[in-house]
Amino acid sequence: RTMVECVATEYGVAHLHGLSLGERAAAMAAIAHPDFREELYKYAQENFY
Repeated sequence: RTMVECVATEYGVAHLHGLSLGERAAAMAAIAHPDFREELYKYAQENFY
């Protein structure tokens, strides 16, 4: 998990270097398909914060 610095999708780029697990989850949810973002944010909040 600590070796990934950036994740890119057609919806953006998440810079993950130095982030906590919760911050990483939120950053990746932000670049997910819009239909799934809300569900991913909710999952991140329940499991990482």
